[in-house]
Amino acid sequence: MGWFSHYLLLFTVYSFLGWVLETVFASVKKGRFINRGFLNGFFCPIYGFGAISILYCSRWISSNFTDPLISLLLSVFFATVLVTILEFITGFALEKLFNSKWWDYSDNYLNLMGYVCLKYSLLWGILAYLLIKVVHPIISQALLSLPLSMKDYIAIFILLYFLIDTTVSVIAVLDLRKVIVNYSKTSLNKYSEKIIRYKRFFMAFPKLLNINSGILNRDVRSILNEKVDKIKGELKNKFLS
Repeated sequence: MGWFSHYLLLFTVYSFLGWVLETVFASVKKGRFINRGFLNGFFCPIYGFGAISILYCSRWISSNFTDPLISLLLSVFFATVLVTILEFITGFALEKLFNSKWWDYSDNYLNLMGYVCLKYSLLWGILAYLLIKVVHPIISQALLSLPLSMKDYIAIFILLYFLIDTTVSVIAVLDLRKVIVNYSKTSLNKYSEKIIRYKRFFMAFPKLLNINSGILNRDVRSILNEKVDKIKGELKNKFLS
């Protein structure tokens, strides 16, 4: 189980670092804390999958090209392509599921259907370079210093966590999708209740706020804004009373 445990820990570390990167960027941009994760926990699995793919690609290239510079350039290039493809597939699948983009690069130069664009692909290339040359050597050395039995125990715990969190999050997303798609067959109270319950998805991916936009009593943004105004009013009355 040593090999599996090692890569599962790598996946976890890079999923966490991806969550930190995404959350810090979104929080600074919005001026308040934004949990950018799809899961309940502090992880963005797409970064974990991306990092593992990059490392495998880099290892294969290094074993076939002896020149260090060429090996590095090819690793960064193919890493950029791999992560861009991963981002495109994820964005495409999520839009098909919800009939709404979870992110949209349509206003960016050289974008493809709004799912990917040149600017962020170049950013993935820079991150891939830092991963290969700076981050991974440190993380890998730290993990290799852990006893094998300890890594196995940690890996089992992490695996159980991901299974539970992923299951809960997927059920929540499918429940949200059901309500949104069948809004005309759902009572207003139940619709509003579900939107408010799954508010974290809308805060993490603001493009989802445009779902059912303009439809009377079904506009997601309006429902969440009304909830915020209601809470503000209750707090104001509480302090003034």
